[in-house]
Amino acid sequence: MTLDERTRTELEAAVLRRLVEHLRGRTDVQNIDLMNLAGFCRNCLSNWMKDAADAKGIAMSKDESREAIYGMPYETWKAKYQNEATPEQRAAFDKGQHRH
Repeated sequence: MTLDERTRTELEAAVLRRLVEHLRGRTDVQNIDLMNLAGFCRNCLSNWMKDAADAKGIAMSKDESREAIYGMPYETWKAKYQNEATPEQRAAFDKGQHRH
């Protein structure tokens, strides 16, 4: 299949929006779980968004990129949904090679 650049970009954007909405709905899945299983988390997505904005010369703070991914201020999300990592989660994280 051959896609023109604009269509490919539109499809990729739709996929990202769907992933972000999915993660917003799965507040039971902790970032450390995502890191342990997939090597990236919501914070990574927000960092990648900020990197893309920086590359385009678009002013975006870390807080703004996190809010774009989390759907609310990061501190609010943490207070509502983030749990303390279990010893097992921490051990898996420390054992893993997290390159992103």
